[in-house]
Amino acid sequence: MKEDQHTEFKRNWRDDFLKELAAFANSQGGTLYIGVEDDGSIVGVKNAKSLLEDLPNKIKNNLGFLADVDLKEQDGIEYVAVNVKPQEDGIPYDGKYYIRSGSTVQELRGPELSSFLMRKAKLHWDSLPRPEAKLSDLDDEAWNYFITTALDNKRLNQSAKNESRENVLRKLNLMTESGELTNAALMLFGKDIERWSPLSAFRIGRFGINQADLIIHDNIVCPLVLMPEAVIDTLRTKYLVSTVGYKGLHRIETLEMPEDGLREMICNAIMHRDYLGTFIFMRVWADRIQLWNDGELPPSITIEKLMSDHESKPRNPLIAKVFYMLGFIESWGRGYVIIRNSFEQANLQIPTFEQVRGGFMATIQREVFQKVQDNQITIGSTPKTTLKTTSKTTLKATPKTTQKIIELIRRDSKISIEQMAHRVGITRDGINYNIRKLKKDGRLRRVKGDNGEYWEIIG
Repeated sequence: MKEDQHTEFKRNWRDDFLKELAAFANSQGGTLYIGVEDDGSIVGVKNAKSLLEDLPNKIKNNLGFLADVDLKEQDGIEYVAVNVKPQEDGIPYDGKYYIRSGSTVQELRGPELSSFLMRKAKLHWDSLPRPEAKLSDLDDEAWNYFITTALDNKRLNQSAKNESRENVLRKLNLMTESGELTNAALMLFGKDIERWSPLSAFRIGRFGINQADLIIHDNIVCPLVLMPEAVIDTLRTKYLVSTVGYKGLHRIETLEMPEDGLREMICNAIMHRDYLGTFIFMRVWADRIQLWNDGELPPSITIEKLMSDHESKPRNPLIAKVFYMLGFIESWGRGYVIIRNSFEQANLQIPTFEQVRGGFMATIQREVFQKVQDNQITIGSTPKTTLKTTSKTTLKATPKTTQKIIELIRRDSKISIEQMAHRVGITRDGINYNIRKLKKDGRLRRVKGDNGEYWEIIG
């Protein structure tokens, strides 16, 4: 045996170990073994029989639930196992709430505690009313976009065209019978979503050599019904590349990764994030993209299960319902199948997913961008593909970019253009543009030496 999310070892019993039992009850259950060392070796307890009598009452009186307390024996050595089942209600210990994370116990505080208590009470943040909100807090453009698009998708009754906004909101459970707007209504259509969830922005950043090396960034703040397209447009025009080909006389631009799969991941991050937590972060590197949202998967859904058909348990079901009506998601529980299929059809690596830092992260490899960097891309019989790059840094010499080039050359005077492009995070054309500027300013020159050409920094 070894300690894990469902198993804990203690040499002797202390009453403060009730905290461990509360954490099991608030998570997925587990077993606390008394008389077992941290390495799993059984040392036994002298008072095993008294523990069998005392512990059930201590657990019931302090934690409010019943647990199975069993006497175990191995090689004549007695030890005790306390088996705890997951509880529907949140279980406090000494006025605090704990959960099991891996083989550790963590106290819940702030937004994490609020989210936990709402889940236990079978409430969702997006369904909570905001009495101070008014209909004038909703954005007309966002509302009209929803009505038009949902009608076009035939996912909203045609009668909605002639109904008042209040009636439609009530039918969608976005407004209470007493006329109070919910968090979902204000996030989906609100003029100022940061008023209702201060850290609701979708943050995108382009990074160079490391995470401290931020090249450009954007904060996207808009009604959620407009956010997926705003994110895609920003990625298309500033962060990603498109290959250009022709079908007959028609020019066709293809984003470096399948747009339907990318949109699905973006929509999932917006729908399933914890709005009591922090921003959505999309970090764009030369070789990969990392998309992270606050909030882990429901306990019953594993990463493996996620990649096949599974039951849908959205963190924000009202927001998810509106996204479905807009056609942002096509069917419940199949989003990651769509992602997998879209990348497979494009002959690209399937994104990977993991739970990290209290949230959920997707990692997408930038295979096409890497091939463009290395000048390897071809389309059909065309020997080269035209690159449409959208990063602001690409054909613009900036002090930050030129300084990075200088630093790279100081480390390696024979560094290639391709290597610079990869490390700085812009295209080869962008590197050449900046080098021409450095040469023109008299700060850099190319020198032929006995062992080949190299860069020389002047001054």
